Amino acid sequence: MDTPLAIFAGRSNLALARAIAESYGADLGEVTIKSFSDGELYVKYEQSIRGEDIFVIQSTPPPGDNIIELLLLLDAAKRASVKRVTAVIPYFGYARQDRKDQPRVSIASKMMANLLVEAGADRILTMDLHASQIQGFFDIPLDHLYASRIFIEHFTENPIENLVVVAPDVGSLKMARAYSKKLGASLAFIDKRRPKQNVAEVMNIIGEVEGKNVLIVDDLIDTAGTITNAAVALKERGALNIVTTCTHPILSGPAYQRIEDSPIDQLLVTDTVPLRKPSDKIKVLSVAGIFAEAIQRIHTNETISALFDD
Repeated sequence: MDTPLAIFAGRSNLALARAIAESYGADLGEVTIKSFSDGELYVKYEQSIRGEDIFVIQSTPPPGDNIIELLLLLDAAKRASVKRVTAVIPYFGYARQDRKDQPRVSIASKMMANLLVEAGADRILTMDLHASQIQGFFDIPLDHLYASRIFIEHFTENPIENLVVVAPDVGSLKMARAYSKKLGASLAFIDKRRPKQNVAEVMNIIGEVEGKNVLIVDDLIDTAGTITNAAVALKERGALNIVTTCTHPILSGPAYQRIEDSPIDQLLVTDTVPLRKPSDKIKVLSVAGIFAEAIQRIHTNETISALFDD
């Protein structure tokens, strides 16, 4: 394209942003982001972006500063007369609040979608939304990437014998089925009930896991209650080695201790969210390459359907 491309980033995940820019073959653009003493945020692009096709990389896990920072970057870009601005959101926060499941609650993911569009985003590029229907919350184009491509490549290069893929809940069953098909493994899932938020209770294991190596797949891990309870239940049913994958390692509260104390042998995650601290059980696989390829294809108006590997 004749239109110049520039890649910028907020502060939530600079390591991934730099890796994406490097994989693309560019440097991150110059932008100043700072906080006043009262916490108010300030952003400024330090180079001309008039008429350019720009990509702003920012994951939006809590705290709220991350989403506000992204909104300000989008607004500043539109006011600087860019041709197009794409919000690259490796992890889209508030995605778990995608419906009104109780009286008098907010549909936060819809509100966040509205804010991003109102701030000036022309397009959204994200990965592994917690609920696929969130794509419909946006009135602008949204490209949805899947980390399964990265994990499948890893397990193809490092195969696990006698494998069963396990969905830790019904919501992950579609994802687990895709993994089992591509890895030639059997499939099982756990029927659980959640008595309250951030508390998971394992109920029943549907499928054969005794004497098998287990791969548990999920899109995100927050307090790690679901995944560690699942691992304990699987071990009690005779499972051998237990490997877990998740795209977004939120890992808040007691998550690290629960993982350390659990029978999980290895947890594979991506770098959509930076780890709070390292762990011998946790291995990070980068999604920088797939995001860089998607940025290239969006910029040149090529199809990116080849990257939609779910």
